[in-house]
Amino acid sequence: MKALLVLEDGTIYKGRSFSIGGEVTGEVVFNTSITGYQEVLTDPSYKGQMVAMTYPLIGNYGINKEDSESDNIYVQAFIVKECSRIVSNWRATMSLPEYFKKNNVIGIEGIDTRALTKRIREQGAMKAIISTDDLDEKRLIKKVRASEDIVGKDLVREVTCKEPYEWAMQTKDKTTDTCKVVVIDCGVKYNILRELVNQGCAVTVVPAHTNSHEILKLKPDGIMLSNGPGDPAAVKYVFETVKQLLGKVPIFGICLGHQMLGLALGGKTYKLKFGHHGGNQPVKDMRTGCIHITVQNHGFCVDTNILNNDDFEITHINLNDNTLEGIEHKKYPAFSVQFHPESSPGPHDAKYLFGKFREMIEGTKG
Repeated sequence: MKALLVLEDGTIYKGRSFSIGGEVTGEVVFNTSITGYQEVLTDPSYKGQMVAMTYPLIGNYGINKEDSESDNIYVQAFIVKECSRIVSNWRATMSLPEYFKKNNVIGIEGIDTRALTKRIREQGAMKAIISTDDLDEKRLIKKVRASEDIVGKDLVREVTCKEPYEWAMQTKDKTTDTCKVVVIDCGVKYNILRELVNQGCAVTVVPAHTNSHEILKLKPDGIMLSNGPGDPAAVKYVFETVKQLLGKVPIFGICLGHQMLGLALGGKTYKLKFGHHGGNQPVKDMRTGCIHITVQNHGFCVDTNILNNDDFEITHINLNDNTLEGIEHKKYPAFSVQFHPESSPGPHDAKYLFGKFREMIEGTKG
């Protein structure tokens, strides 16, 4: 089935669908991970985006029951050089094309993903349209330019849970629950919840719109601000809640949660040219000098020039572009990182931060 990928700057790529037909718009970004496509597909932080994988062959180990980071596929569409129909892994239950057809998601192949990645790096992330229904190039250019922009759009409302729930996932590393953590769900990945359980935490997940009074009624020992999609400035109700929670209970923010803490502290966010998406981002710990290879997925960043330096300390920076990757409050038990310490997929260099959160909780008890 023939397919066209059209960028808002008028660039056109010809390919073919390996799943369903149809037409979809979104912001196109590239991801540099070699493996872990199932985790990428099910990461709620990708809501509103089409993901192009830079690695040329995707799908060779299929799809399994264990590696999903949510209950749904959240990417708008998936773009690869070649999709493997041959599945070679003992855990696999279906192929990538079967998975996409089952979930009614468009996936296309045959695209020159190297050229597409270079275009995004030079011009920045752009709105795009994929269509198998309408192959008129001029008409598609008009459609994509008229489509909705991700800037200023609240995508968290589309991925957060509807009702509070207890995370009951058991792991072999689980210890006795001695503390309670409330996770504000802006699009949380399952492995964040698993890592909290591994630290001996009883985990309650609440919708993003839950106010501070309702959260404190749950008597948490700590609060996790989760990852999530889109423009952080559009999610005012979350960072206003964080403002009210600061100083009352230990807080740990990841990705969008980091941006929520930054905004709560009076900072501002801005859009990166093409974002950080992949499992090989070098981050420097400013306190120890150690370099960690991290997993990242974000298109916005906290502007360090706006924050009050008397209230916080910069703990991590990105070595590729020197953008802010971590902060810690000097007066309150609160810290956050822009990268993903829970990995899934990617390296485990930063998992120690979950232990730091647990230690912070223990240090504030009694």
